[in-house]
Amino acid sequence: MARPNLPALCRLFLLMACLAIAGYAQDASANGQASPGAPPEQPQSQPPQPQAPAGTQPEAQPPQNWNFHVQSTTTVQGYPSFSARYSGPNSLPTSSEVRETVSLDLYSGFRLWTGAELHLDVLTWQGFGLGNALGIDDFTDGEAYKIGTHPPRAGLARCFLRQTIGLGGDTEDVLEDPLTLAGKQDISRLTFTIGQFSSKDVFDNNAYANDQRTQFLNWAFTANAAWDYPADALGYTTGVAVELNQPRWALRYGFFQITNMRNGFLAEDRYLLWPPEPSGGDGRFWHAWDMVVENEQRYSIHSHHGTARILGYVNAGEFGNYQAALYAPGTNIDLTHAQRHEFGFGLNLEQEITRNIGVFSRLGWNDGINEAWMFTDVNHMGSVGVSIKGEPWHRPDDTIGVAAVVSGISRDNQQYLAAGGLGILDGDGALNYAKEKVVETYYQAKISKHLLGALDYQFVADPAFNTARGPVSVFGMRLHFEF
Repeated sequence: MARPNLPALCRLFLLMACLAIAGYAQDASANGQASPGAPPEQPQSQPPQPQAPAGTQPEAQPPQNWNFHVQSTTTVQGYPSFSARYSGPNSLPTSSEVRETVSLDLYSGFRLWTGAELHLDVLTWQGFGLGNALGIDDFTDGEAYKIGTHPPRAGLARCFLRQTIGLGGDTEDVLEDPLTLAGKQDISRLTFTIGQFSSKDVFDNNAYANDQRTQFLNWAFTANAAWDYPADALGYTTGVAVELNQPRWALRYGFFQITNMRNGFLAEDRYLLWPPEPSGGDGRFWHAWDMVVENEQRYSIHSHHGTARILGYVNAGEFGNYQAALYAPGTNIDLTHAQRHEFGFGLNLEQEITRNIGVFSRLGWNDGINEAWMFTDVNHMGSVGVSIKGEPWHRPDDTIGVAAVVSGISRDNQQYLAAGGLGILDGDGALNYAKEKVVETYYQAKISKHLLGALDYQFVADPAFNTARGPVSVFGMRLHFEF
């Protein structure tokens, strides 16, 4: 195979820079350099509206009955060659590489009756992550699914019903998004979600580091890397979530099924994917599941809002055991499968510093005794970052982000990898252990009303917890269209 052409990635960087400059010039021409733009959370100024006659109240807007949204995201990433003393089956290739991923979602939502919404998401994806999404545990592209594909594939990623029950008291306006219909709801409310969706739709959210399509690209900044969250190879599963929301806090519980194979597909994927998925299936009912609980506390410091979320989870399934695998032929952990549990905790913080600056952090830990099944091989991690809006330089819809994460694995996991074992994302055939460290920075520019572009850089030290490999510099570009 021919070596990827890194100068092509440089040309893409240049194209993105030209588009950003063009968008800046267009905004400057329309608004004038001396007049800063409005902050993104506030609407542009509107002409005065006629006042309602005295003694009357403005009519309440009816709830939204349906919506339709489209998003498409193209991500290109590449790295120059790097040194390594040895490589294994799951190692990131040492020669330079460029890969791209493309996703397209068609969202639709329908109001069925009072408080009930049905949401559908048809997903099409194509492409591969760097090294086929192997060799870095805090992986660099959140758009890189564990199952890459050359020809595009499609499937029904989400199909769920959400029922909201108001508990009385004050109300608030709920804004529309691809998975929500606009309307007025009681602040104190009980919400049930059932069907196929991502557990990340409900749990471990963060205002500054949550969406790989518009924020940080790295997996560790879109979710807690130590939470082996329930998902098939595309990131979705079936289950039920219950949320109790109050003015200053929220409590959430979820019960989800997991697949019968590591990084596998659900039974539904055989019928919901095109082309159909011949393999895959659910674990034994009541024996293969994830339960997760999250408490969210909201507060303010000098009028700047903040949120703290504490998450705990338990997974059950026929998992392999790291210590048992040391005595299995070929260190084959599949030969040690038995009914087992894993558990862990996570802390998720976000804090507004000014109107345009926010900081965030995640901490995570799991027991690290049995094999990871669905997300990453990380057993403990900590991340911190900052997000800055572009209002000070008259680009209110632009964003700069900088973040760092340090991840590690348990002693049992270290011994397993040192003996030649393979994880979800790692397995170099041997191990000179050190914590994996990643720094990411990106600049996202609003190119037009519906188009965003971003340049991204990530520095990865000790990839897959191995000092014998790297470091690696990963350059990326993202174009995101939404309507």
